Amino acid sequence: MAERLAITDAVREYSADAGVLGASLHVAAGEVHALIGLNGAGKTTLMRAVLGMVRLDSGTVRIGGVPLDRVPTAAWSRVGHLIDHPFAYPDIDTRSNLAIAARLRTVPHGEVAATVEAALEYWGLAPYTAVRAATLSKGNRQRLGLAAAFVAGPDLAVLDEPTDGLDPAGVIALREALRDHADRGAGVLVSSHHLDEVARFADRISVMNHGRIIAALDPAGTDLEREFFALLLDDDAQRDLEAQA
Repeated sequence: MAERLAITDAVREYSADAGVLGASLHVAAGEVHALIGLNGAGKTTLMRAVLGMVRLDSGTVRIGGVPLDRVPTAAWSRVGHLIDHPFAYPDIDTRSNLAIAARLRTVPHGEVAATVEAALEYWGLAPYTAVRAATLSKGNRQRLGLAAAFVAGPDLAVLDEPTDGLDPAGVIALREALRDHADRGAGVLVSSHHLDEVARFADRISVMNHGRIIAALDPAGTDLEREFFALLLDDDAQRDLEAQA
């Protein structure tokens, strides 16, 4: 199966205990790969590195088999993302924001209007088409960011805590979008600390702790939370032993 994303031995060190400290993972076409860890584990830094928002100290990132620094500008239109804050120009309305996102992602001019209307309907934003992004609720800003990330049907989606602020209907729409795009061949990397939620849609779950990928969890497992915390405790204990050696 084609590989949408490959991260190998990525390092972006802020301190001996913070940043990304040698992480590797792969996302295949048709796969939703969840990255789980506590706050500060390095998930957001790793995702920012994937998108070229921070520079790695060492290691490599390849998108569609191409090294990050050689990915052509046109190929970035096939990468959807939501990192830190949802995409939105605060002083323009929801429909206009999505139209800009569609054009940036090279949706053909004649298809922009229909694409935007479909996204507004799918993400439950139709009642807010004329509302400025700055005045949207947190949940609707998140919906707008997700709509922008998926508006052109990306080959790769990189989503950091995408359920943040969503109501149950928004969470269900997100689940369906992730599975739908994966089923059509996209690769999805999604970070979260909500194990019960990612187990509903992930094909693979990687556990990150103190900047490293330490283990994998089976999404079909029966007690993921207990297993997750056991992995963290074991890893922390091992790190303490190594520090004392």
